[in-house]
Amino acid sequence: MDVSDVLTETYGRLPGLVRGAVDGLSPEQLRRAPATGANPVGWLVWHLTRIQDHHVADLLDAEQVWVTGGWAGRFGLPADPDDVGFGHTPEQVATVRPENAQALLDYFDAVARRTRGLLAGLRPADLDRVVDEAWDPPVTLGVRLVSVVEDDLQHVGQAAYVRGLLGAD
Repeated sequence: MDVSDVLTETYGRLPGLVRGAVDGLSPEQLRRAPATGANPVGWLVWHLTRIQDHHVADLLDAEQVWVTGGWAGRFGLPADPDDVGFGHTPEQVATVRPENAQALLDYFDAVARRTRGLLAGLRPADLDRVVDEAWDPPVTLGVRLVSVVEDDLQHVGQAAYVRGLLGAD
């Protein structure tokens, strides 16, 4: 198995996990926080998708799917490319209002397609390319890809847990 296959397999597990976290939830359930200050399923899945979209677009030196695909309106938000949810207050979390579970799935699927395109054909040497010099040590493509999938896996696990707290299963 080569590096492209390993990363494709790893990222390829996310769509099923995302679907399992949101499929069948009503808009109200997607927006319901399980406790004061906690994040709802809809915000968690929006955020993990925004992180992947933001970072992969940067790696491709392209605009984000969020900005070019008209997704923001389906979430009640502006198409701000810098808003990925990092540091959101509870009030900001509440502004993320997916119209339904399908909006989350459609946006995630569009981002995942782009990510699969990036991963296809990666060679081991590609992973050593520095993609962000703002850190010490500088961040390589390999480190960035691992960081994104690690963040996504944590948040999709949280979303699945919150779904269970809602009694949706």
